[in-house]
Amino acid sequence: RKNTKRVPSFRKLLRTSQIKLDNKLKNKQFKQKSAAKKYRKEQKKLREAVRDAISRKPFPLEESKKKQVARKWEEKEEEDALPLDMMDEDDLKLMEDLAQRASFLTRDLSSNEPVHVKKRKHESVIEKYEKVPRRLQTEPEKELIHLLPIKDKSGIIPQAVEKPVLNVAHDEEEDPEDMEEAEDFNEEPLPDLTPEEMAAQRRQKLQERKVHIAALASAILSEPDSNIKKLKELRAMLMEQDPNVAVIVRKLVMVSLMEIFKDIAPSYKIRPLTEAEKATKVKKETQKLREFEEGLVSQYKFYLENLEQTIKDWKQRKLKKSNVISLKAYKGLAEVAVKCLCELLVALPHFNFHNNIIVLIVPLMNDPSKMISELCVEAVKKLFKQDKLGYASLGVVKVISGLVRGRNYDVRPEVLKVFLHLRIKEVELQKDSEDIAPKKKFMTYKEKRKNLSRMQRKWKKAEEKLERELLEAEASESKEKKLKLHTETLNIVFVTYFRILKKAQKSPLLPAVLEGLAKFAHLINVEFFDDLLIVLHSLIASGDLSYRESLHCILSAFHILSGQGDVLNIDPMKFYTHLYKTLFSLHAGGTNEDIGIVLQCLDVMFAKRRKKVSQQRALAFLKRLSILALHVLPDSSIGILATNRVFMQTFPRMDLLLDNESQGSGVYLPELDEPEHCNAQNTALWELHLLQRHYHPTVQKFASHLIAGAPTEGSGVLPLDLSQRSATELFEAYCMKGMTFNPPVASVTPRRKDTFPQMDSFVDEELNKQLQQHITETVVHKPLDFAKHLKESSLA
Repeated sequence: RKNTKRVPSFRKLLRTSQIKLDNKLKNKQFKQKSAAKKYRKEQKKLREAVRDAISRKPFPLEESKKKQVARKWEEKEEEDALPLDMMDEDDLKLMEDLAQRASFLTRDLSSNEPVHVKKRKHESVIEKYEKVPRRLQTEPEKELIHLLPIKDKSGIIPQAVEKPVLNVAHDEEEDPEDMEEAEDFNEEPLPDLTPEEMAAQRRQKLQERKVHIAALASAILSEPDSNIKKLKELRAMLMEQDPNVAVIVRKLVMVSLMEIFKDIAPSYKIRPLTEAEKATKVKKETQKLREFEEGLVSQYKFYLENLEQTIKDWKQRKLKKSNVISLKAYKGLAEVAVKCLCELLVALPHFNFHNNIIVLIVPLMNDPSKMISELCVEAVKKLFKQDKLGYASLGVVKVISGLVRGRNYDVRPEVLKVFLHLRIKEVELQKDSEDIAPKKKFMTYKEKRKNLSRMQRKWKKAEEKLERELLEAEASESKEKKLKLHTETLNIVFVTYFRILKKAQKSPLLPAVLEGLAKFAHLINVEFFDDLLIVLHSLIASGDLSYRESLHCILSAFHILSGQGDVLNIDPMKFYTHLYKTLFSLHAGGTNEDIGIVLQCLDVMFAKRRKKVSQQRALAFLKRLSILALHVLPDSSIGILATNRVFMQTFPRMDLLLDNESQGSGVYLPELDEPEHCNAQNTALWELHLLQRHYHPTVQKFASHLIAGAPTEGSGVLPLDLSQRSATELFEAYCMKGMTFNPPVASVTPRRKDTFPQMDSFVDEELNKQLQQHITETVVHKPLDFAKHLKESSLA
């Protein structure tokens, strides 16, 4: 008969096989559950049997003889008994019923086990006591060792063996030396090592671990694709349990893994595969690459978790259960972990889990430990300097802003000072609804349909697609995207600064805020200028700021006015007056870093605003700066004289101060703090004559150049290396932080006069003999008789 059934399709077969597999799995699970249940029941029965065997009392040896006699008596009775064939059916049934019941006749009196379990409560104490077998006092108690029971058709049979009793007399006869040897053999104590042997053993263990770490690391670096599983073996050594070498081994493994990840990590971020990508078949090379990437990301994640846990244990002063490492050693481990995290933060800003590292590192910038905080601050500075796109900088700035706000502005100033290292030079200044709205395309769909033919539209679409692919292939970020990132970053920075200015004006963070505003003030939106200038002036007028902080306020104000603030009609005379007043408060010793801020302020206030500065103001600043140059270190004097040179070349009629004849009415008032009313035109720059005799050669050159009227050509012109550099550059070039001469003073060899070793050539021979004789003679000192000399003088 022909089979009329249709052959099932491949999909149907697949579906059917899946159902069958599910049913098989369910059956297998059911069988496993039933087998486990059966096993638990058997174990329960075994435990009950063992418990019964323990509760039973052992029979004495004499009872066995009684049992044998009883058995012989029973055999005789059976022989005498009537055969069953001669008994009636009723009698047989009665005997069977009696046999099933545990009556007095069928009970074995020699056994001590109660048969009627249900009647135990009704038994009397005396009967119970009578059932217990008697033992002689001389008979030692037999101890039993309970064995595993045996199970057969009849049930569970408990097993027990008598414990052998040692002969005490024989043991006492043994020598005590043999006993000591046996005890030593049983205890097996560790051999006592000298300190030298322990140190050698530790060195040997450490060398073995180092060789193992090096072998694993070289294998991974040589073939990362095939040896990615060895990362797990190397990472397992972070849990070294030998207390002698645990600390050093863990440190070595941390650093080794950090270097390995820096070398083998790809230059792109690895994303997890989707379900569709996992289901598709790929080539062997692609599959191998996927396995490598998956293993790398998982091991990198576990490694970062280990580093984080090490730092947390140190911060919480926690000891692990094993107590392999002491609390003191945890600090060293935490420092190495922080160093590894800082290296990964700087080296792998594009790789996975970079944001997690940022969240770990930024709070440690405010750590009480100076070493750890400095490590984290330096790492963030390096990241800012090398970040060209701005993604990593934006992430760090967000976390820092949240940290400052979360700690209620109670953080170290170094946390905010890292903002000064941001690579932001331009931003989107007009950040309004036009920028927030989606950008308009070059040609709308209607325009394309109207102006282009069908073929042209097709070509246009292909060109746009090709441009997008090229940008992705080159991984080049457009300028607009970069500007957006920088704008967002700077907005968060300014929000942090403005919050501190508004809510925490007496905070130690204020100098860092003012310094940051001085650097980024030209990038602030015009809408905030008026309010910000009012706040800065109120801070200066309050008198609570140090002169360094007030200098930062002045610099911030003039940066604001020199950029977009040119369109504002604001007179900053009060800031000029405050700087004029502050000049004589500057430190003249080794910590003269504030001179650099003063030079920047003067450059912004005079050189870049030359058309808005009066002649009286320029003359007053020129005179006061010349007085200041006499009292500061050579590097500061050079910077100030370079600024004076700019004054004399920028503003007309500055040569009035080179003439000793007074111009106009009034007398110069050096103690007056108003530059407009101090009559600076009626004085002279006599300080330059003193500076011409300065010990520093560069100061002498500048002083001579200014006395000559700061010419740009001729005999009094400066050398090119001095004339082409700004005042700030000259101040940094001739820095004297080490309190040494810069440039060093050349060693001058004094001229030696011609000496004649033999003086005999100038003396006559006879005179020379007399001199030698006089030198060799011994001089005899006689007492002086003044009375004798007086008598002689009176007689005369």
